[in-house]
Amino acid sequence: MLTLHLPPDLEERLQKLAKATGRSTAFYVTQAIALHLDDIEDLSIAERRLLDIRAGSSETIPLEQVLTHRRGR
Repeated sequence: MLTLHLPPDLEERLQKLAKATGRSTAFYVTQAIALHLDDIEDLSIAERRLLDIRAGSSETIPLEQVLTHRRGR
């Protein structure tokens, strides 16, 4: 169970959409989270990798090397 407090303007938009489409507000909240959770997780991974690179604990591969390797397949 999740309790969510939305800003009034966002809640109003969500309620209008739900009413206009006959879907529940929970349906649209679930859809929004599902659509964006992958992106948020990817961003978190990228931020951690950047910190690793800056700390010198991870190496990078030049783009040209990646492209050359792919062409050789």
